[in-house]
Amino acid sequence: MNLTFLRYFLAVADTSSFTVAAERCHVTQPTLSSGVARLEEELGTRLFDRGRRTRLTIAGQRLLPHARDDRGMAGRARRAAR
Repeated sequence: MNLTFLRYFLAVADTSSFTVAAERCHVTQPTLSSGVARLEEELGTRLFDRGRRTRLTIAGQRLLPHARDDRGMAGRARRAAR
């Protein structure tokens, strides 16, 4: 699972907006959307209901705490290696 795509997922989950999440991640909105779509494809499920307002699906809600853990673990591993 690509950590960059997890970072994009978390940004959208935190902001409820692909546009704001892209700004937060310093990428274009199509790049962020593509990353989230690739993560969804890899997992075989949609993570967001995209409409007037972006919301987590049940699968997205279940992934959220694990994604936060994985990002934290990756950061700790990176710091330990340095």
